[in-house]
Amino acid sequence: YTPPLPLLCVCLPSQGVPALYLLMDVVDVDVIPSSSACFFLLLLYLYFNTLLFSDMRLKGIIMSRVSQTSDGPFFSPYLPPPCVPRQRSDGRGLPQATRVQDSSRLVMLTLVGVACVGGILVVSLTIACLRHHARQLAAGKLGLGPEGGSDTHFEYQSSSGRQDTGTAAGGGGTDTSRVSSVSSQFSDAPQPSPSSHSSTPSWCEEPAQSNMDISTGHMILAYMEDHLKNKDRLLREWEALCSYQAEPSSVSVAQSDVNHKKNRNPEFVPYDHSRVKLKAEVNPSRGDYINASTIIEHDPRMPAYIATQGPLSHTISDFWQMVWESGCTVIVMMTALVEDGEKQCDRYWPDEGSSLYHIYEVNLVSEHIWCNDFLVRSFYLKNVQTQETRTLTQFHFLSWPAQGIPTSTRPLLDFRRKVNKCYRGRSCPIIVHCSDGTGRTGTYILIDMVLNRMAKGVKEIDIAATLEHIRDQRPGMVRTKDQFEFALTAVAEEVNAILKALPQ
Repeated sequence: YTPPLPLLCVCLPSQGVPALYLLMDVVDVDVIPSSSACFFLLLLYLYFNTLLFSDMRLKGIIMSRVSQTSDGPFFSPYLPPPCVPRQRSDGRGLPQATRVQDSSRLVMLTLVGVACVGGILVVSLTIACLRHHARQLAAGKLGLGPEGGSDTHFEYQSSSGRQDTGTAAGGGGTDTSRVSSVSSQFSDAPQPSPSSHSSTPSWCEEPAQSNMDISTGHMILAYMEDHLKNKDRLLREWEALCSYQAEPSSVSVAQSDVNHKKNRNPEFVPYDHSRVKLKAEVNPSRGDYINASTIIEHDPRMPAYIATQGPLSHTISDFWQMVWESGCTVIVMMTALVEDGEKQCDRYWPDEGSSLYHIYEVNLVSEHIWCNDFLVRSFYLKNVQTQETRTLTQFHFLSWPAQGIPTSTRPLLDFRRKVNKCYRGRSCPIIVHCSDGTGRTGTYILIDMVLNRMAKGVKEIDIAATLEHIRDQRPGMVRTKDQFEFALTAVAEEVNAILKALPQ
């Protein structure tokens, strides 16, 4: 709590009020870092007030004794003597030198008090400005500005060390250093994170929880390690997945002329049977299409996820309509707005304050940088037609490049735990999107679905079959072999963490 400015001005002595009021009027009060500085200033002023009034009272008592001795006028013991013609001392009163000394002491105390307070104000404002400048630099490096251009994103990539790790691009070779030594990753000794910006402190805050027994955990872990060590087996499994054809596989609605412009990438569109259908009567274009697919885990009546592309500038209102109609409370964003100078997703939320998208008013309530790998935003969503309101949370993962995979699984697993902690107890689908809604989106959904099944006590886990189940509902989910191998590594590491947390 920061004391209001009028209260400070009333409590401060008159010598410091004009300067303080002018300084705090010129400098924005919001940049003062904490209320402790203001409270300390208040105490300091009160202390000097006490000294000043004690000195005045002492002087008043002395002068009253002088008046009683010299039969002069009576002075108040609490107030300084009024301006009266100076009279010579007749030897019975206080000497003139003592009066001059008291006045000099009063002036010196006042000057010292004002100087101390002025110095503290200068130091506090300097610290506040430095902190404000540091926060702006940090936000710029994370690409949180109005548009987050390519230069900003390159600075963030350099700071997070991704340029030095040599991540594989597109269909390039796998960086085997990340997954070859599986046994060392799962050893009991503490391992340094490959990234200089790992979220190990947050990792420890969210312990792994599961109903899995020890024997099942060891069996699943051995299965994962065998896949990761046996590269031929992993390659054969991936080739089998690539040749898999979903049925039915019609995408005629998405490829129609009226809907073609609503797709970010025409190669990655939803199936007709699993696409999300909007209410056409409230849609600004009077259509029901959006490039999004429902992903069912086990109950067809209750989709677990909605996989969608990053909104385009002209589909932002469609995105918020889908959020509203699906009852979504959690959004998982797996891409930066701009990567390597190429726009991956349009900003679909206000940079600050509120914005209106058709009939949906979106208010940015808070934006919290949890760590260098992800941040969390809170929104207040209002339907201006019905005046209904809702709150929802967006989890934005920053450490997954468009071409490649993260340098470590730990930040993503910690990110997933934070998402699930927020989502716990809800029955609405989680909206997951990257740029095209297939590669990073599919990998995250695959990891989350497998780990959720394990947490429920399922004893048989087939990741390849789970991926086929997901691809039955949206084409192209998990686009590269590197992403599939990364999913296996993430599941294995989480199983290892669960086993360590179980009582032996």
